[in-house]
Amino acid sequence: MLLHILMSVVGFVGCYQLIPRCTEVFLQKNISGQDLGKKEKKKIPEAGGVISGCVFLMITILMIVIDYGPHIMADRDTFPHAQFAQLLAALLSIVFMLFLGFVDDVLDLRWRFKLLLPTMASFPLLMVYYVSSNRTEVVVPLILRPLLGLDTVNLGILYYVYMGMLAVFCTNAINILAGINGLEVGQSVVIAISIMVFNFCHISEDNHRFSLYFLSPYVATTLPLLWYNWYPSQIFPGDTFCYFSGMTLAVVAILGHFGKTLLLFFIPQVINFVYSVPQLFRLIPCPRHRLPKYNEETDLREMSTVEFKASDLKPLGKLCLYIFSWVGLGPLRRYSKDSEDYIEINNLTIINLTLRFCGPTHEKWLTVYILLFQVACSCLAFLIRYPLAKLFYGEIIA
Repeated sequence: MLLHILMSVVGFVGCYQLIPRCTEVFLQKNISGQDLGKKEKKKIPEAGGVISGCVFLMITILMIVIDYGPHIMADRDTFPHAQFAQLLAALLSIVFMLFLGFVDDVLDLRWRFKLLLPTMASFPLLMVYYVSSNRTEVVVPLILRPLLGLDTVNLGILYYVYMGMLAVFCTNAINILAGINGLEVGQSVVIAISIMVFNFCHISEDNHRFSLYFLSPYVATTLPLLWYNWYPSQIFPGDTFCYFSGMTLAVVAILGHFGKTLLLFFIPQVINFVYSVPQLFRLIPCPRHRLPKYNEETDLREMSTVEFKASDLKPLGKLCLYIFSWVGLGPLRRYSKDSEDYIEINNLTIINLTLRFCGPTHEKWLTVYILLFQVACSCLAFLIRYPLAKLFYGEIIA
């Protein structure tokens, strides 16, 4: 473990030194974008996640040589083939998503590919999981055990469907909750550190040590990117980082056998996804970008809105607006124009929802507020994971 920490420190230093040196190359290749939340609309290098991702892979590969080299030199008969296969499958899935993210930053892929390709990237992972473990049982809550007469239920193929969907969700959930300096990288760091704390609570188990094998270099190579992406951002992480980060977190959860617990650390992302569903599935009109507006006069971020004709709403869209109104998140206003009824509502992200309650906010503090919410949700996750899980299940479960 100490050697892993040392290698992670090397990754941190390497990534910290590489990012500013690579920014000029990105600008020359026109891999850049404009920061719409600043008065000065200068070009900012994009796809910075490819730097931290590549350094992460180099450190992880060096760790393979250090960890598994002695096994090969000493006695090949005792070589841990199953664990090594899991490691290679995990790296294959991560590399695939890193490549996909970089392609997306350069070519701007359609959403159908963003859903299909993560599913394909998870196949090697699921195949190795089937060969090496094939644990598909879930624990039944105490209250249901008398009715079912079972302590556990074997989900079979449905459990693999769940893990495949988990990989797709993780790679896209971070991408959906994005758009302001430091948020994509910041939430990933909070989630990763939360999982590391969870792993240290079970450090005696092999699967949790295996999880730390990936998370220590991941956090080390992500922190420099957070430093340069913090307000005012010097580099954007891009979809490259979102996909690489999401798949890395999914990999450690699937192979670490705590796929259900992982979702507890994704509570803000789950809330953001559920809140965004009406726009993501076009039940309510969805603009291409749902970023909060920038007011140049005040240098503050304000919630962005979308306006549409009431007659354009389909029944499911009307039901969504009714539910929002019932919980106090209804339309901002209804008005008539040219004999038509119009509705104005904020874009459905928790970034805009935060601005709706807090009012216009400076971008740096807006990021801080959402990351504090992420930290609070991680604390809630530990509360659910230990005291409440023991109450409902009679034991600590993954």
